[in-house]
Formats: sequence, C-alpha cells, structure tokens
Amino acid sequence: MNDYVPSEFFLSQNYPNPFSDKTKIKFCIPFMTNVKLSVFNSDRELVIMLVDEEKEAGTYAVEFPTVGMRHASSTTITLPSEVYFYRLEAGNYSCEKKMLFLK
Repeated sequence: MNDYVPSEFFLSQNYPNPFSDKTKIKFCIPFMTNVKLSVFNSDRELVIMLVDEEKEAGTYAVEFPTVGMRHASSTTITLPSEVYFYRLEAGNYSCEKKMLFLK
C-alpha cells in the first residue's frame, strides 16, 4: 500500500463491520514471510483462504466479497448472515478477530 515498513505484525478490525456485501481487512507484516489470511464460519469451518503466499514487509488491505465468492471447488458460495472469524498467520504470529455479516 505504501513504502512504510511496519515494526511489528498487526491485524486490524475489518471495515465496515457489520457489513453486507464486502469488507476490507488490513494487516501489517514487518519482514518477508509466508502469510495466511483465512475466514471461518461460526462452526470454525474454513469459508475461504484470502491470502496464502509469501509477502514482503509492508501494510496490506484485502477485500472479502460476499457476492459471487467461489469456494476452492469452483462452486459459488452463498453466505448466511452470521458472525465470521478471520485469522492472520504469519511467521510465529497468529491473531483472530470476528466480523458480522448481515444480508
């Protein structure tokens, strides 16, 4: 997003929250590492893996769209209104937050 190199890992609260069609999740990575950003339903089942790759140090924003989203099997997913959890795993860092999807 910019040239600023963060000094520590950070996972922001999604915005907007609650959301109805899409939301944005921001996170910071202080050094190059493999990054996973996952979304889970209230039963802790994986809904989608938003990021699963090595990233350079920096600040990132990822959009979580609920309309037209596709599962790994290429089937279109229709999400119910409920609380979802998103988790950032990078290096030895792990952080999880919750968000509310309302249709």
